[in-house]
Amino acid sequence: MGRMRTIARRTFLVGSVAIVGGVAFGTYLMQRRLPNPLENDLAKGEATFNPWVLIDSEKVTLITTHGDKGQGVMSAQAALIAEELDIEFGQFETSFGRPSPAYWNHAFADEGVPFKATDDGIVAESMRSFVRGITKIIAMQGTGGSTSMPDSFVKLREAGAVARETLKMAASQKSGVPVAELGTAKGAVQLPDGSELKYTELAEIAAGIDPVRKVTLRDPSEWRLIGKPMQRLDIIGKSTGTLDYGIDVSVEGMVHAAVRVNPRQGGSMTGFEATEAKSMRGVKDVVDITGGIAVIADNSWRAMKAANAVDITWGDAPYPPEQAAHWTALADSFGEDQLDSMWRDDGDVDTALDAAEVVTAEYRSPYVAHAPLEPLNAIVRVTDDQVEVWTGHQVPIMLTQVVAGVTGHEPEQVTFHNQFMGGSFGHRLEFEHLKQAVEIADKMRGTPVKLTYSREEDFAHDFPRHIAMGRCRGKVEDGGITAIDVQIAAPSVITSQMGRVGFSIPGPDAQIAAGAWNNPYKIENYRMCAFRAPELAPVSSWRSVGAPGAGFIFDTFVDELCHAAGADPMAERLRLIDHDPSRKVLEAVAEMSDWGSDLGEGRGRGVAFVESFGVPTAEVIEVSNTDRGIKIDRVFVACDVGTIVDPINFENLVQGGVVYGLGHAINCEITYRDGMAEQTNYHAHEAMRMYQCPEIFVRGLENGSKIRGIGEPPVPPAGPALGNAIFAATGQHIREMPFIKSIDFV
Repeated sequence: MGRMRTIARRTFLVGSVAIVGGVAFGTYLMQRRLPNPLENDLAKGEATFNPWVLIDSEKVTLITTHGDKGQGVMSAQAALIAEELDIEFGQFETSFGRPSPAYWNHAFADEGVPFKATDDGIVAESMRSFVRGITKIIAMQGTGGSTSMPDSFVKLREAGAVARETLKMAASQKSGVPVAELGTAKGAVQLPDGSELKYTELAEIAAGIDPVRKVTLRDPSEWRLIGKPMQRLDIIGKSTGTLDYGIDVSVEGMVHAAVRVNPRQGGSMTGFEATEAKSMRGVKDVVDITGGIAVIADNSWRAMKAANAVDITWGDAPYPPEQAAHWTALADSFGEDQLDSMWRDDGDVDTALDAAEVVTAEYRSPYVAHAPLEPLNAIVRVTDDQVEVWTGHQVPIMLTQVVAGVTGHEPEQVTFHNQFMGGSFGHRLEFEHLKQAVEIADKMRGTPVKLTYSREEDFAHDFPRHIAMGRCRGKVEDGGITAIDVQIAAPSVITSQMGRVGFSIPGPDAQIAAGAWNNPYKIENYRMCAFRAPELAPVSSWRSVGAPGAGFIFDTFVDELCHAAGADPMAERLRLIDHDPSRKVLEAVAEMSDWGSDLGEGRGRGVAFVESFGVPTAEVIEVSNTDRGIKIDRVFVACDVGTIVDPINFENLVQGGVVYGLGHAINCEITYRDGMAEQTNYHAHEAMRMYQCPEIFVRGLENGSKIRGIGEPPVPPAGPALGNAIFAATGQHIREMPFIKSIDFV
């Protein structure tokens, strides 16, 4: 391991130089004020104080730029602004806004530095400050990585406070009452005599006032909305079926398109015959596009039907055509030449494991599809001087750049209308379907084209969660874990995903071992290495990215070592943890589940702990071993996000994350045959069924030093907690997902 240590030291030194040279630069960039995009098209009498608040004589509009893909972030963003603006739900409208550098997401920096989220030291914080400056330079506007609340929590409250204080100045001008004597409540400025001036009445005056910049945010004891149960703004629309998603949008004069692109991802099309398709009812044309064909018709069903009638000859896949070769590639990647990074190297692991009694295990985490309910879609209209796009997407500014790259327009000529998304889980971070829609519309300039993927096309051209393999060795002595060596091999999701948009990201890929290297365990002899496998099938960010795979590998092995040592799995984890908020999470879930009590014959209880995106999360799962298979009875979850914005939505997100994690751990994988994904629809990539869903009990803690997001962290512990519970009930170790390959479920 001598060369590995050299690589680790070199990586640290390079990072240190970057810190020394870049901290001041990063701080300068952070302080730079960006133009307010709302000022570009202000009508007479409209007032804007910052990029998030727009008021006219009729209404108040709050700009909620983080995309809503079902996680409720539109409501949460609005609540943060409304908290300080003193406006109630029902007194404002919301808009996703337009792409702008002003909406850059500074929270992406936390996952972009090689430090544990629990590390608040000066070096780690300095590096984060520098990376935040970089995200500002490149206008990294986006939704993902559970960053919406960390990004929004302070700046949106400040936006509301700035608007509030500026409106008070406008009210002072109109009434002659000093600002110090004015208050605000329910969308109006309150005067000392009990009268009020509504914000909408003050818009025209406020438009002529420079916004107040120096504001003080309210103490949490004064919060009206934050931390209180809320009714999400989209709940009525979703409950009544009246909320429009991207797939529901219509534009006058549009035609419909369906595509067939090489199901061997990245392969070519060598020829096609479309005579039959062109003769079908409603079909207007069949055109070739990059990697395949598109059918244009008068509705989406006819377009899809005709697309399936086209006879196409496909080229080969640019990756191993059979699934077995993918696993072989991972198995061959555990060598020093393919070492991506050494994240931990504590004590003397080689000496500690130079013994006869060493516990060893190998684990596998498969490719998994995103498979949101709303298939990919987009409406695009191209003219000589403008491109308009209607779809739901997570990276707006990059979208304008990608679109412009296809048509030859400038990014400033691209108008993007973001929409509600019917799920994503990382699927709507990608651009290939959008490029296809733009390519078709560019051939029909002036005519809006609506591209809708069939479910089969959506599965065939998903970029799944990356595949991973773990090889682990460990030693136990005196009833506890004394040495652990975890090696994880996987292709780089960052290289694959960013490469499709022309970016080359240097340095190690932290997602290969995310959920494993960043755990808060203090083990005497502890090594954690990530190995970069060659690029295989193209992959992308999947809900919680690397943590479901690496977390499953690491935590399952920890559990096996606990049993090998004769230690209680909960007590041993608590002994090893050296991070107080994480310890409290485990203690909470132990208390919730009455850990240690007798469940009775044929039943088992398993615990797992995984930290992802800065959120320590522990889950305990109880199962019953029945004559027909494993039944999941109850799940207990505790996690710490620092501050809970909406306890109802928080609970729902945690429960949904558990169901998502369990369903995929039990049933789901993508496998390749002849270069094509074998799973083409939900029947072969099955989510958890209603009758299988357990009771899920949630507790949110607020001990962390920073606010965190909760959209992803409940997913990674679900798989290992279930596997550990199955072992407790049956004595069977399951080391490969999906579990259905090893055991039956009811």
